[in-house]
Amino acid sequence: MHLDLTDDPKADDEAFVIDQTRAYNRRFSQGGAQRLCVFARDDEDHIIGGLTAKTYWQYLDISFLWVDERHRKLGYATTLMLAAEAEARRRGCKQVIVDTFSFQAPEFYRKLGYSEWGRLTEMDGVHERHFFRKAL
Repeated sequence: MHLDLTDDPKADDEAFVIDQTRAYNRRFSQGGAQRLCVFARDDEDHIIGGLTAKTYWQYLDISFLWVDERHRKLGYATTLMLAAEAEARRRGCKQVIVDTFSFQAPEFYRKLGYSEWGRLTEMDGVHERHFFRKAL
């Protein structure tokens, strides 16, 4: 055996490991992950905000939430979140999980009814990573 440690893996190698892990997981639960994205667009069809996530095993797992700085504080992030939560409910999800850094939006998630269930400290020496959940 030898190790191949890289920051530039072959796409097929990375996909193989992911596919094998998912195949193993399917032995314990029905259904796989389904992507869920919500985009806010301006009148010229440019993306001014977006949310990327997956739904699986009755969970909405939010990966990224972003709103262009020129459009913040106008309710777009809340609108994106509510749309994703509604679609997750339609897909049969019962919970949402998301994480955010201390310099990003922990208070935003609290205002939307999320409760913190974990925290990592000293990320990059000074930041915290907050883990939130919410029942749908």
